[in-house]
Amino acid sequence: MTIQAATIADLLDGYRTGRFTPTQVVDDVLQRIDAAPERNVWITRLSREQVIAYADALQSRSIDDLPLYGIPFAIKDNIDLAGVPTTAGCPAYAYVPAQSAFVVQKLIDAGAIPIGKTNLDQFATGLVGTRSPYGACRNSFDGSYISGGSSSGSAVAVATGLVSFSLGTDTAGSGRIPAGFNNIVGLKASCGMLSTSGVVPACRSLDCVSIFALTAADAALVLNAARGFDAADSYSRSFPASDVLDVVAPRIGIPRGEQLQFFGDAEYARLFSAATAHARECGATLVELDFAPLLEVAQLLYEGPWVAERYAGIADFIQSNGAAMHPVTRAIIAAGAKPTAADAFRAQYRLQELRRRAAALWQHADVLMTPTAGTIYTIEQLLADPVTLNSNLGYYTNFVNLLDLAAVAAPAGFRADGMPFGVTLIGRASTERQLLRFAAKVQAASTATLGALAMSVPKTLDAAPQLLDGYIPVVVCGAHMSGLPLNHQLQDRAAYLLKTTRTSARYEFFALPGGPPQRPGLIRVQQGGGAIDVEVWAVPQQHFGSFVAGIPSPLGIGKVELADGSLCSGFLCEAWAVEGARNITGLGSWRKFMAGALP
Repeated sequence: MTIQAATIADLLDGYRTGRFTPTQVVDDVLQRIDAAPERNVWITRLSREQVIAYADALQSRSIDDLPLYGIPFAIKDNIDLAGVPTTAGCPAYAYVPAQSAFVVQKLIDAGAIPIGKTNLDQFATGLVGTRSPYGACRNSFDGSYISGGSSSGSAVAVATGLVSFSLGTDTAGSGRIPAGFNNIVGLKASCGMLSTSGVVPACRSLDCVSIFALTAADAALVLNAARGFDAADSYSRSFPASDVLDVVAPRIGIPRGEQLQFFGDAEYARLFSAATAHARECGATLVELDFAPLLEVAQLLYEGPWVAERYAGIADFIQSNGAAMHPVTRAIIAAGAKPTAADAFRAQYRLQELRRRAAALWQHADVLMTPTAGTIYTIEQLLADPVTLNSNLGYYTNFVNLLDLAAVAAPAGFRADGMPFGVTLIGRASTERQLLRFAAKVQAASTATLGALAMSVPKTLDAAPQLLDGYIPVVVCGAHMSGLPLNHQLQDRAAYLLKTTRTSARYEFFALPGGPPQRPGLIRVQQGGGAIDVEVWAVPQQHFGSFVAGIPSPLGIGKVELADGSLCSGFLCEAWAVEGARNITGLGSWRKFMAGALP
């Protein structure tokens, strides 16, 4: 059977409604891969028996317990999958790991099904997708163009619908450039948010595992399943579940006109101008900023001593097997033997100065937006000048990891010749949710189709937060809502906003006497009630008790029925306390009452 489903949301809906099973989905995936045009996407594909074994393991599990139940995915071949060779794009380097990388295992534990290992620029060195003995990976729209790299096969596998999501890595843009060139979403999370245990290092202090998906909502689902502190990774970090940035209408900083670089590509220049207009339509305020410190940081990555870190990662191999490497890759990494320790310290001092200057940009902007790349090249053009053109592609990407920033590449339109264009949204560490939410708006405003597929962009591309393990959803309807006086009691406990919604139409709403702060009373009734605006917050289990203990009488926690019929723990009021209180049910909103509206 042919399964007309590509996004994670589509597949999960199909499983829940019984339209197909994981076994049917993976059989369909394998058939489509066999029939697909050769683009040099794969290095190692799992056999049907291997893939079906993962699908069979789901038979005894509930879809409600596994957020990625039956979702096929691909893995860049510098990331370990147990029992399958890891080559890093170099056959002489290959080894077979006994266990999967930390993030891969988390995804499998969440129900995802690995399909195979994908092609890459050798040792993840390059933004082009051509530096591989397994062949240049070809763009999903036009095979004469580069796919972008180094996570080339992972991006093309998603864009062509062979898998629903994939893993890449990103040190200098490898998780963003291929997304921009293939009309998909590429998420480079904050450094240390996704473990790099089981990942062949490029620059270990900067390496990030990245996520490719057709939509921002899918990328958010994968991030939620894959993130987590890993004690085995010395660069892994714990992050708060709440987004450090939560603004409805962000200030978006863009480079000054003279700092924009399109390398003669008038179409990409036109599309970036259109993207800024779309951002305004989506509610953002655009601010031109001086990107000079960011651009100087970008130059440090390859023109400074950080190339020595690439050399350190594979020094023994390059000394003993250098002839087995791609010549361009070998030349770049071998140069890392030259910088001295003094060079490294001088570069660190300069980076720290530039970090201070770059930090000042956040006084004027909540998010930065750049083209993902200034242009795209054909494979023929790239091979004729592999170093210079690769450097051009890193103009807007190389600074991100050095400055410990998060980034999301989003589809943003097409040139007149049909080649994709993308923009990248950049934020401070731990702003992934906000970036994904705005990326969803940009994608919906700029493009009509997903990847290289004849499938329409969903009407709803909501990348809203998902409920994480270890958190309890709590409904609030008054002073604990966002921006109101008691909201800090949630924020102080590392709670985060899940969604804004309404109750079912079975409640009466009162303004209770007393204060400050004034408090509302929500009471369920058998008839004559109304629907009330509420927020649902996710509260860490370990802090739930202290939060409830601080709720004063006559308020307490009970079960609140939401507009979709679901029940959720939330604030309710004892009935005796509303005698003589002002009934504001007609307003349906505590914010309206606080603004002085009359019921």
